[in-house]
Amino acid sequence: MAFWGGMGGGNWGGGNWGGNWNQQPQGNQQRDRKGEQGQNLRRSVDAWDEEELGAAYNHTVVMRLMGYIKPYKVRAFLAIIGVLGWAILQPLEPVFIGKVVDHAIDGDTAGATSNSLIFLGLVLGFWAAQYLKLLNAGWIGHRVLFRLRVEMFAHLQKLSLRFYDNNETGRVMSRVQNDVTSMQELLSQGFLTVIGDVLMLFVVVITVSSLNLELALVTFSVLPVLAVVTMVWQVYARRAFMRVRQAIAIVNANLQENVSGVRVIQSLSREGVNAQRFSALNGDHMRANIEAGRLQAAVMPAVEVLSATAMALVVVYGGRQVLQGDMTPGALLVFLFSINLFFQPIRELVMQYTQLQRAMAGGVRVFEVLDTKPEIVDEPDAVVLDDVRGEVEFDHVDFDYVDDVPVLRDINLHVQPGETLALVGSTGAGKTTLTALILRFYEITGGQIRIDGIDLRQINRASLTRRTGVVLQDPFLFSGSVKDNILYGRLDATEDEVIEAAQAVGAHDFIMRLEHGYDTPLHERGQNLSVGQRQLISFARAVLARPRILILDEATANVDTRTEVIIQEALRNLLKDRTSFVIAHRLSTIREATRIIVLDHGRIAEVGSHEELLAKEGIYANLYRMTYEKLEEPEEGVVEETV
Repeated sequence: MAFWGGMGGGNWGGGNWGGNWNQQPQGNQQRDRKGEQGQNLRRSVDAWDEEELGAAYNHTVVMRLMGYIKPYKVRAFLAIIGVLGWAILQPLEPVFIGKVVDHAIDGDTAGATSNSLIFLGLVLGFWAAQYLKLLNAGWIGHRVLFRLRVEMFAHLQKLSLRFYDNNETGRVMSRVQNDVTSMQELLSQGFLTVIGDVLMLFVVVITVSSLNLELALVTFSVLPVLAVVTMVWQVYARRAFMRVRQAIAIVNANLQENVSGVRVIQSLSREGVNAQRFSALNGDHMRANIEAGRLQAAVMPAVEVLSATAMALVVVYGGRQVLQGDMTPGALLVFLFSINLFFQPIRELVMQYTQLQRAMAGGVRVFEVLDTKPEIVDEPDAVVLDDVRGEVEFDHVDFDYVDDVPVLRDINLHVQPGETLALVGSTGAGKTTLTALILRFYEITGGQIRIDGIDLRQINRASLTRRTGVVLQDPFLFSGSVKDNILYGRLDATEDEVIEAAQAVGAHDFIMRLEHGYDTPLHERGQNLSVGQRQLISFARAVLARPRILILDEATANVDTRTEVIIQEALRNLLKDRTSFVIAHRLSTIREATRIIVLDHGRIAEVGSHEELLAKEGIYANLYRMTYEKLEEPEEGVVEETV
């Protein structure tokens, strides 16, 4: 399970809760199998992604983008004016070049001069239009990029943990970064460029047809061949660029996995094996790029050959008409320049094809994320909790991660305010899942959970989480200073309150020994601190938030004995008068709980205090004897000897 980086551990003091307790429930087995399958990087590229890559135009995506452009309609209007000017003025330039030539041949200096000035005006107008297009299209593209990223980030914060369970981190990051960027490139360059190129083609066709329809038809006789070449190329190019996209996705996934797991890799001496695997995957990417480059290299010469063929036809047929007096030299020159202008947008359209594919596919994926409905949504009349007493009730609660694959079944539990419950059981028994449901990270599939007598689904979730503290086995620290991390759950706390919280858990002394004290910047996930120090900061963060309900998920599992001694008294103060759910493997923590809840295969197997469960001679007693009786005898002997 992805919740909080994994289920709470099932080891007590490093010894397994032996026997059948190592057997996982069916739901967890299925999720484990799915996790193993997810490691196959070649399967990580969705078939859905593959299908969308072939679409160079998606009307739905374009219409959705128009909604983001609407607030900038003045800029959009200026960009369109620029595109129109760019597409219309440039094809007119050869016309006036031809007139200048004809007037010069006829000795008409005034006519040549006036047409030269008109040509100069067209050139200046063309460059002004191009500037207008690029400036405003780029401005809009960056604004839309900003809005989309902010909107996606805000939306991702609202999605339930089930979404993150089902989607790899790398893929989510790709949506926010790569796919949004591809859409920005489409708006800044591709979209208006394609419109301008198509418009320029029409203007060129109209211009040359109005000059000499017969010669225009001769010029366009190469178009059927060009159409066949382009269609055949697109079929192969779609497959080639699809392979490139798949290959880079696999390379990125492998790279992310290896960077994230570098400690395990080095501890198992897997550097060489993993380097070979990465080299093989990178080789696939290289070969896919070479194939795509080969196709790209093949199509452009084909376009150039057809362009040269059209020009040769114009020279032959047009030259004959000039010699026969049916056509002026200037008009022939117009045709020659226009042929180049005609094939220029065709070249650009071929080059833009893959960008359009990438942008449309990216748009589909971006809007798919934005259209994902949050599973956890507050009711319009949700109760805002001004205060929480801490009474928690599980009333016949069922929960499945996967439909019809039970994880928790018929959980009945009534926790009084201020009571401390220790949750014990094997890995996969449902301990962490049970605490996740208290915070409503997932919707239950049956029964009811009540906080202070109110159905959890009727409570404003933010008001509940503000009064609930969580400390995890693997503490997550954010970028920023030590003080920033302690303040994370309560930004309005004073500096004195931050120090008091750190002192309460024994973190103050080590913080003051840091180079900049509370202002010491932390590396990624606090890697410049020890595990114990990171855990103490997470405890201080929980204390500062003043929670009424506290969840400790193996919070002391990674803390050494000395550090545990430091925080043990602080833990007692922290748990005092708070409803607490403690997932623990340390006997000292379990013994001090008001009640111990033994979970087995998603059900509550036993409930009671340490002494009561030992007296029952059930699962708890059997596991306790196997794990601790021999460990306790030396400890008692040491105590007696010391006394």
